[in-house]
Amino acid sequence: MLRKVDQPADPPLRLPAGRRWASAVWRRKWSLLAGGLVVLAAGLGLARLMLGPQVAAVVAERANLVQSVVASGHIETPYRVEIGSQITGTVADVLVHEGEVVREGQQLIAIEASELRAAVVQAEGAVAQAEARVRQLRELTKPAADQSLQQARANLLNAEAAYARASKLAASGYGTKATLDEATKNLDVARTLVRTAELQVYTSSPVGSDYVMAETQLGQARATLNTTRARLGYASIVAPRDGVLITRKVERGSVVQPGKALLVLAPAGDSQIVVQIDEKNLGQLALGQQALASADAYPDRRFKATLSYINPSVDINRASVEIKLKVEEPPDYLRQDMTVSVDIATARRDNAVVIAARAVNDATTAPYVLKAEHGRAVRQPVRLGLRGVGAYEILDGLAPGDRVIPLATGVKPGDRVRVVVP
Repeated sequence: MLRKVDQPADPPLRLPAGRRWASAVWRRKWSLLAGGLVVLAAGLGLARLMLGPQVAAVVAERANLVQSVVASGHIETPYRVEIGSQITGTVADVLVHEGEVVREGQQLIAIEASELRAAVVQAEGAVAQAEARVRQLRELTKPAADQSLQQARANLLNAEAAYARASKLAASGYGTKATLDEATKNLDVARTLVRTAELQVYTSSPVGSDYVMAETQLGQARATLNTTRARLGYASIVAPRDGVLITRKVERGSVVQPGKALLVLAPAGDSQIVVQIDEKNLGQLALGQQALASADAYPDRRFKATLSYINPSVDINRASVEIKLKVEEPPDYLRQDMTVSVDIATARRDNAVVIAARAVNDATTAPYVLKAEHGRAVRQPVRLGLRGVGAYEILDGLAPGDRVIPLATGVKPGDRVRVVVP
C-alpha cells in the first residue's frame, strides 16, 4: 500500500539588509514625514524666536522732495453772465439750447413785438412832424418875418418924413393941427410895426423862443423814437459775448419780465479751479504757487494752474478756506463744474534726507521711527521737515542708508527682527 509522503516546505526568502531598511522606511513614510515637519516647524519657531521675524524695511535716502497740498475742486469761469429780459412780454421763440456755444451778438430769444413796432412808427411820425415845424420856421416864418421887418422899416421912414413935414408946416403956420396929429399917429404905428416885425424875426431865429420850442419838441420826439427803438431791440435778446450756455429757464410762450434770469452764459476765455482747502494747510499757501491739475474724467491728462486767490475768511462750518487757481491754457475737454484734482507745490527741497511716510509714526505730534539696529527694532525720534506726497523730509534722527521698519509690520520697539530690503 502506497503512502503519500509530505515534501518539506521551501525555506523563507531573505532580503538583503539594505532593502529591508528601505522597505521599513517606506512602510512608515507618513509617520516619518509628520515627524520631520514637526522638527522643521520647531526649528523655524526656534529660529524666529532667536532671530526675530523677517520684515521688509524702507531705506532713508537722499532725494529731491516737493511739498504739496492735494485737494479736489471744480471748474468755473471767472464770472458767469445771467441773461434776462429788459421788458415784459411773451416769448415768441427760444433759439438756443443748453450747452450750445454762442457768439457775441447772436440772437438767443425773440419776444413778441407788434406793439413795440407800432410805437416806433408813432414815434417816427412825431419826429417827422417836429422836423417839419423846424423847417417851417427856417424856410417860411423867418424869411417872412425878415420881409415884414423890411416893409415896417420902410413905412417907418415914410412916417418919419411925413411927421417932419407936418411939424414944419405947423411951426410955420401953414399946416393944420389935424395934419400934425395924423402924422404923429402914423409915426407911432410905424414904430410899433417895426418893433413887432423885429420881435417876429427874433423869435423865428435860432435863438428865438419859437425856434427853441420847435427844436425842443424835435429833440423830445427823437428821444421818444430812440426809446421805442431801444425797447423794440430789447425784444431780441442777444449774447453779450462769446461763451457756452450752461442754463436755460425759458420756453416759447413764457411771459418774461425784468429781473428774472432766463439764460446763464459761461463766457469763453480763462477758466479757474475753485477748491476748498482744509484750514490747517493755509500756512503753506501763497499767491503765485504753481499746481498740476487733472479732471477726474481724464486722470492721465494733466494741465498747469496758478494759485490766484485765497479767501480772507474761513468757512466755520467746514473749517476750510476757498482758493481759486487760474488756468492759463485750459484744455479743450474741460467743462463747467467738472470735478478736478489739484496738486499745489508749496515748497521744494533738493538733496534732502527722505523716508517713506508709511515708516513715520505719530507724524503730527511726536514723530518717531522704528530703526533696525543689530537685529532689533529701536525707537528713534525724528524731526520732520517738508511733507511731500508719500514721503517726509528728515531733518534730524536718520542718515542716508538707515533702515526703518514700517508700522504696518506689527513690530514693536525692542523686538528682534530680520530685515530685508525689497
